[in-house]
Amino acid sequence: MIKYPPDLLTLIAYLKKFPGVGTKTAERFAFELLNWHFNDLRDLSRLLEDLHSKLPICSHCGCLTDLGKCSFCDPKERDVSKLCVIASLKDVFAIESTHSYPGLYHVVEHLLSPLDGRHAEQLRVDRIIERIQQYQIQEVILAFDSTLEGDTTALYLKNQLSALPVTISRLAFGLPMGSSLEYIDGGTLARSLKGRQTF
Repeated sequence: MIKYPPDLLTLIAYLKKFPGVGTKTAERFAFELLNWHFNDLRDLSRLLEDLHSKLPICSHCGCLTDLGKCSFCDPKERDVSKLCVIASLKDVFAIESTHSYPGLYHVVEHLLSPLDGRHAEQLRVDRIIERIQQYQIQEVILAFDSTLEGDTTALYLKNQLSALPVTISRLAFGLPMGSSLEYIDGGTLARSLKGRQTF
């Protein structure tokens, strides 16, 4: 067993928190950082320290804001009759890149997965209902990954919102099973948006 210095082990442990990064990759990243110039490490450290203050989350939709102003909530720029419910901040940018959706967004942050400690109350359905009523939303689009967790979450939200006078739809099922929205090419995602089906 290789005995790395304690601080190097701590750095490796943090790097392993990134999705898809195992021990070997984390070790490679850590040793690469040791080769960086001091100024680059300092700049990275400052960026990470100020990350949340420089990239605040909109309290209404859950998207990233630009200096506290949320372009995704502006009723002058967006179609307020549609609400697209997504599970990740990065999904907003995947959908926006298609130029196929002009409406509002709502980030639920987590898909349902009781085994991983992600339960229904964390979805905060009351906030979705509040936005539907506030803007008199006519269509709610459930744009989740095509996975077991995504399907479970979509079904739960459909049941919770079914009493409201809104059309509930999902992305067209041309998306590959088990796929994540961030890895879907823009053309396929655009066609899925346009071909969304009542759910």
